[in-house]
Amino acid sequence: MERVRFITHKDRKILYIDFSCCSPEEMMTYMREAQRIISSQSEGSVLTLTDVTDARYNRQVSAALKEYTNANKPFVKAAAVIGVTGLKEVILNAIILFTRRKFSLFDRIDEAKEWLATR
Repeated sequence: MERVRFITHKDRKILYIDFSCCSPEEMMTYMREAQRIISSQSEGSVLTLTDVTDARYNRQVSAALKEYTNANKPFVKAAAVIGVTGLKEVILNAIILFTRRKFSLFDRIDEAKEWLATR
């Protein structure tokens, strides 16, 4: 299964970025892939759904996530994230401060898809 791919929910195209259960090295690889896809889209057009459930982080990943999120800012219309708990919440708050981006957090993927479908 592809970790970065477009899915459709209620006729809305959503970029699903699946970082779940990833190692730091895998996250770096999938971030690069997601960045390539996002930056190829029209500005202000991308709906993203990112799953970080049980993903493992380190300092390199945290720094890369800040740069990745900031670079995606012009392209992303709305961003939903699932699986944010513990240290990931601290990292996300730092990313929000650094990038001034908004993220909507959800516990379940179906809730996140429903929310994105209304954007």
